[in-house]
Amino acid sequence: MSTVSQSLSRQPLGSSDLEITRVGFGAWAIGGGGWSFGWGPQDDTASLAAMRHAVDLGIDWIDTAAVYGLGHSEEIVGRRLRELPASERPLVFRGAHDPPVVLLCTA
Repeated sequence: MSTVSQSLSRQPLGSSDLEITRVGFGAWAIGGGGWSFGWGPQDDTASLAAMRHAVDLGIDWIDTAAVYGLGHSEEIVGRRLRELPASERPLVFRGAHDPPVVLLCTA
């Protein structure tokens, strides 16, 4: 475990017993451009590298939503999750729900 990951503070998720890092990985920008709310052009390889780096530093959750890049963000997040053993996968929060949906990716 890196020094950085040891210093990331954690907090309970709502009223659950689950603790997550206070900082997560927001996946809106990795959806890319080509739609009205797009961030702009994005390279999938760079997006995967950014997620890999965040998880390596100890980030243990990713925020995504179907609207981010009209689903492209979720495709890239899924590609990254498939690279990891189930026990090392971060939580994935999928927006546009109240409360948000938490996906435990074990398969």
